[in-house]
Amino acid sequence: QVQLVESGGGSVQAGGSLRLSCAASGLTTSDYCMAWFRQTPGKEREGVASSNSDGTMNYADSVKGRFSISRDNVKNTVYLQMNSLKLEDTAMYYCAADSVFCGLRIKPDYWGKGTLVTISS
Repeated sequence: QVQLVESGGGSVQAGGSLRLSCAASGLTTSDYCMAWFRQTPGKEREGVASSNSDGTMNYADSVKGRFSISRDNVKNTVYLQMNSLKLEDTAMYYCAADSVFCGLRIKPDYWGKGTLVTISS
């Protein structure tokens, strides 16, 4: 049974930083595309960052230069380092995994339940 468990969300002031973690079980992250998505009420879920098993990474234009995705395949964990946070980064953040496709527009095989990030002024 595959599980993706996110952690690290919380409330932070604009300009601050957070690091999200996604602990995977039931799959081997080195074999998967791992990605982060986010969603706010009334909006579609959007891809934020993805990391392919070959090392290729993609970022949404809105987070380039501020967010960084990384993975520790020994720990089977993926991270999203978020710096220079803005009010518009407030969202529920979801970890995702796909065995075939990779990118910001994929429909992943597996989803986590999400962790809430709230940015205040």
